[in-house]
Amino acid sequence: MTENAESGARRRGRSWMLAFWVAAALALLLPLAAMQFTDEVDWTAFDFAFAAGMLGGVGLGLELAIRRTSSTPYRIASALALAAALLTVWITGAVGIVGSEREPANLLFLGVLGVALAGALLARFRPAGMAWTMAAAALAQLLVPFAAWIAWPEARPMILSPEVPGSTVVFAGMWLLSAWLFRRAASHRETRSAR
Repeated sequence: MTENAESGARRRGRSWMLAFWVAAALALLLPLAAMQFTDEVDWTAFDFAFAAGMLGGVGLGLELAIRRTSSTPYRIASALALAAALLTVWITGAVGIVGSEREPANLLFLGVLGVALAGALLARFRPAGMAWTMAAAALAQLLVPFAAWIAWPEARPMILSPEVPGSTVVFAGMWLLSAWLFRRAASHRETRSAR
């Protein structure tokens, strides 16, 4: 019975990964198509390579999560954490959260990714450790505006703009939801090992 369930989970995982790779390819084709019709979109070869690298990194992370376990909460938690990381890099690099992308305070948002990556490596990607790591990333995310307020007094008017607290809450929420899902994966694992 469990062998059939795991086989089904693997098949669903492959289906989701195929859908991800198709969506990633389409996401890269959109700016290329838009460049044919408007001057508003002007991507360079570097922009395409950077976007392909980011989407490829997320895809590889998802592939590893899917191969690591058949636990649906673990897979969703991984996808959510990777989505938070991707959006953080994309937004801070493209337009910035605090002011423009050239504003140095945006580097603090990237520091949250350092917390998540270091914690994931220390936890060896085990669900209980990942739950703590994602909670730490959420806390770091909530501290970013306060740290930026102290470190860059000249950026204070930009930090008070609605985008900063709004994006901080959204990203912290993504990290916290990921932490909750990893915790669920850990409790399912503990329940199965107790049987």
